[in-house]
Amino acid sequence: MANSALRARPSSQAPNDLRSFWLPFTANRAFKQRPRLIARAKDMHYYTPEGRPILDATAGLWCCNAGHNREPIVSAIQAQAAELDFAPTFQYAHPTAFEAASRLAELAPGDLNQVFFCNSGSEAADTALKIALAYHNVTGQASRQRLIGRERGYHGVGFGGISVGGMVNNRKFFGTLLAGVDHLPATYDREHQAFSRGEPDWGEHKADELERIVALHDASTIAAVIVEPMSGSTGVLAAPKGYLQRLRAICDKYRILLIFDEVITAFGRLGHAFAAERYGVIPDMITFAKGVTSGSVPMAGVIVRDHIHDAFMAGPDHAIEFFHGYTYSAHPLACAAAVATLDVYRDERLFERSKALEPVWADKFHSLRGLPNVLDIRTIGLVGAVDLAAKPDAVGARGFEVMERAFHDEGLMVRNAGDTIAVSPPLIVSEPQIDEIVQKLGNVLKRVA
Repeated sequence: MANSALRARPSSQAPNDLRSFWLPFTANRAFKQRPRLIARAKDMHYYTPEGRPILDATAGLWCCNAGHNREPIVSAIQAQAAELDFAPTFQYAHPTAFEAASRLAELAPGDLNQVFFCNSGSEAADTALKIALAYHNVTGQASRQRLIGRERGYHGVGFGGISVGGMVNNRKFFGTLLAGVDHLPATYDREHQAFSRGEPDWGEHKADELERIVALHDASTIAAVIVEPMSGSTGVLAAPKGYLQRLRAICDKYRILLIFDEVITAFGRLGHAFAAERYGVIPDMITFAKGVTSGSVPMAGVIVRDHIHDAFMAGPDHAIEFFHGYTYSAHPLACAAAVATLDVYRDERLFERSKALEPVWADKFHSLRGLPNVLDIRTIGLVGAVDLAAKPDAVGARGFEVMERAFHDEGLMVRNAGDTIAVSPPLIVSEPQIDEIVQKLGNVLKRVA
């Protein structure tokens, strides 16, 4: 910077210079020509620096499930910051870390009782993959090194997560990534699943592709399969009926670990604490992030079944069992935020609220069918997606315009993934606000040529 001296924060919340911040996953040049700035938030709304309200139809980034700036969560963070700012969790710990872990283990199904904390969904995915590889190593199956993801899957931006992920643009710029990775086919097929509500009836057989991969590589080389119960970032692609159950059965048959990436689907998004509960499937690991603190403080982790954790607890008591972790694993502020957030979910019965609102949400969101350029609509839980026809020679341009005009013209925040518009409101959304989201999105769809 030209002048490194500290300057007093200006009274205005509007920035005086947009040059230095390189925004992630953003068309930076377009943004800086017409910024979409947010200065504060409360409950269901963001507010621009000028004070204009923006109805949040995305729960921030799939994460503010309890809404924004909820007083119990804010108070817990403030109190923790005043008491303990940081404590290492390499060879030391603090009490709130154990409280947060216990609360999460109580929510998780089956014997998913062990919690390894990290800071983002990307770190959680890489952590789960490392646990899988290390588990097979410590149990005498070191040949099990192959990892299986799925086309159109998203598991963050670490090298492991990109490798098992199936989003083309996330992969093509970065070379070969991890070796020994294969992919199941995507489960979405518009011909058979268009305008689905909940889990599509067609597509269970797609899980049988794992049998083909096993036959190609041999089960003795495969460590784990990682899938999202619903692929959010690639367009709200729900697992077909029976698909996850069949994957579980095949993994059991060949002693392959099954990992559910629930960074988006956990904490009420699909009407349950974890999507695994919705489907009656107990995976070997669940990754979580986002909604665990309602987006207030970065936090993530992996919930692991007892027998996997216990396999590491061998050797001398003084020896480190798993050589992995992050400086900010179980950060005190994050743990305090998580405990307070879980209290809000419980006390306000937000998971149950989400489940009850699912049919209402589906009815209203599917009313967008028939508007210009709409090719498909999908809903599950409190999530919805609209696929739009691409403009000739400008894939993604129509989706970008809808997102931009929704913000500037309608005061509505939505997400676009190419020409797909995704919506996932906080779980505190009211029925009148659902009507408002659908009406405002419909207004934009009618105007975008």
